[in-house]
Amino acid sequence: MPAQLAADLALLTAHRSDLVADRVRMINRLRDVLTGVFPALERAFDFSSHKGALVLLTGYQTPAALRRRGRARLTAWLAGRSVRGADTVAATALEAAQAQQTSLPGEDVAAQIVADLAAQIPALDDRLKRVDQQIRETFRSHPQAEIIESLPGMGPILGAEFVVAAGDLTAYTDAGHLASAAGLVPVPRDSGRRTGNLHRPQRYSRRLRRVFYMSAQTSIIRDGPNRDFYLKKRAEGCKHVQAVIALARRRASVLWALLRDERVFTPTPPATQAA
Repeated sequence: MPAQLAADLALLTAHRSDLVADRVRMINRLRDVLTGVFPALERAFDFSSHKGALVLLTGYQTPAALRRRGRARLTAWLAGRSVRGADTVAATALEAAQAQQTSLPGEDVAAQIVADLAAQIPALDDRLKRVDQQIRETFRSHPQAEIIESLPGMGPILGAEFVVAAGDLTAYTDAGHLASAAGLVPVPRDSGRRTGNLHRPQRYSRRLRRVFYMSAQTSIIRDGPNRDFYLKKRAEGCKHVQAVIALARRRASVLWALLRDERVFTPTPPATQAA
């Protein structure tokens, strides 16, 4: 991989991680402040994914303000800001407002903070979209991007994370080395009395492990060999996490073979591929 491409992907993925962490912090802060003054509304929406709820908070943060606005005018206000399901959002917010008839201490200051955070989060989402597009374009200039992205569940963002975390792909002499670097190959920790005691290795790339785990978890959503393998492991008695890790280990072998052979993944691979 060209040094410039490696450096660009490292910078972009690190920046993306910072933005994601900032978003999580803002959401948690918003929920914490809102819980202190309007707990009924905090429970009513998932602010981490409900864009309409964030729009609502930019204009209305207290029970009294929502009650004064009323459902019809609130629906119109939300619709004017392109909120999907504006009437449902308004109805949910008004129900929360009716459930809380008292004003709590610090309400005015908290309302200002909530409104500010609610405005910042969508702006941060826009920045994330731009960075994601940069990562997508940069990753797809990698000579083996098509192969990496062909593995179900391995989109351009995780693909870029994989390239950065794995480093020089020619350094892995076999599939076991790649899986071991990701902490997916258990190692024995036998004592004088016990044998066969397998554990995750102490030294491995947590970032690489996350890539394989997240992509494996995504891959089981749709029908195919990945989901079939996962269900097989569950039927054998594995818990969800155990089954996903087993699948991640298998996928590490598949990806290594694909990269070695310079071919993309197919649902019905050649007999030489353990897919």
